Amino acid sequence: MPKVISQNELTPVFEAVSGFVGSASVEEIAKRLEIPMPRRTLQRRLAALVDQGKLAALGERGGRRYEVKASESITAAAVTPPTKSEISLSEAASLIREQVTRPLSARRPVGYRSEFLTGYRPNETAYLSKDLRHKLLEMGRTTDAPLPAGTHLRKIMDRLLIDLSWNSSRLEGNTYSLLETQRLLELGESASGRKAEETQMLLNHKAAIELLAQQSDEVGFNRYTICSLHALLSDNLLPDPSAGGRLRDHAVSIGRSVFHPLEMPQLIEVSFDEILTKAEAIQDAFEQSFFVMMHLPYLQPFEDVNKRVSRLAANLPMVQHNLNPLSFVDVPQSDYVNAILGVYELNQLDYLRDVFVWAYERSCARYSAIRQSLGEPDPFRLRYRLPLIEMVGDIVRAVMDKNAAVRFLARRAPELVPAVDQNKFIAMAETELSSLHEANFARFRLRPSEFAEWKKGWR
Repeated sequence: MPKVISQNELTPVFEAVSGFVGSASVEEIAKRLEIPMPRRTLQRRLAALVDQGKLAALGERGGRRYEVKASESITAAAVTPPTKSEISLSEAASLIREQVTRPLSARRPVGYRSEFLTGYRPNETAYLSKDLRHKLLEMGRTTDAPLPAGTHLRKIMDRLLIDLSWNSSRLEGNTYSLLETQRLLELGESASGRKAEETQMLLNHKAAIELLAQQSDEVGFNRYTICSLHALLSDNLLPDPSAGGRLRDHAVSIGRSVFHPLEMPQLIEVSFDEILTKAEAIQDAFEQSFFVMMHLPYLQPFEDVNKRVSRLAANLPMVQHNLNPLSFVDVPQSDYVNAILGVYELNQLDYLRDVFVWAYERSCARYSAIRQSLGEPDPFRLRYRLPLIEMVGDIVRAVMDKNAAVRFLARRAPELVPAVDQNKFIAMAETELSSLHEANFARFRLRPSEFAEWKKGWR
């Protein structure tokens, strides 16, 4: 009978592979291990991690290489912090950022602290101050009239499907562009050169968001909703298909982190139920949203896909109260990842709170409900106004379809925009192209005949 390899034996190997940007050979991985082990032992542990779905094996036996699967890693954005965050961080958040971006060897390993959850008392404890909750409500309110849950969501459903699917997937390292996402979700056409897992991830988001809209009067902070969201978001992405929607019964590792999640299935179940009970009892929509966005990934109740579940679950209060959704538009991946690490490793929420508030402000601006509340024009858009006009105009005049536009933007952006801003600029240009209509194309110096000809082939 083959020897069962424990999670403690697998963790050092997984963390060694996590330290590489891209794939690594057995020899390269062996050099990263603090405690040397025989080659055959290392190969068996790598094979076990592949079987668990934590690593991907690339190539044939002679030249086989290993890499962390995109769904398992906390993403490479946490390894090398950006020189400056796009988000205006508080002093406390900046300190957290400094701590979680230190080398793994300089960070103290920690486990799950149940008192972080048990110490929270709904409507007495406040992660968000009263003034902050009021500010978010003013931004997010869409109507003063009492309407059935989900009314506002259904009005903006087409746009939200693309926005939230793309942005949530982007935070997981998905490389689809905004226009490619739109083409996939609207026409069912996958983008060439993308991994099957990336396509599946986006389609799963679409299905999960549709659940929130179609069952808006039934969904809530209960097992049915959260487990259903997980089943939909993890569909065809887990090694064990039966794990979708089920609480995990084994240990998991977090790549590029010193945090070790709870392992005992009984305690996972108890904590999961406590999260749902407390979330349901919270009266303020934004406190509810932030609470689940933080505590669900901290517990890691499922085998994988926990952060994606938390981002959609954070929208449950928005659906129920007809508030603007939280679509994570423009949220820098490095800030989101490092803020989550601050919760995992330090149990400190200031960084994630800064990200949450900034993200909601951007989401509200995206849906134009409170544009006047933000006051100043977007400085990024102002800075690149002329390149934006030029590139959108060129795409329309050349009568490009969505695939051709994606290729053109990727080729032309480096000529007009510094490398640090290229991804954000391309996303902005794709958004403008998706929003172009008869009443606004004049902003890009276009003639009616040019717009009409382009519109016919824009698919």
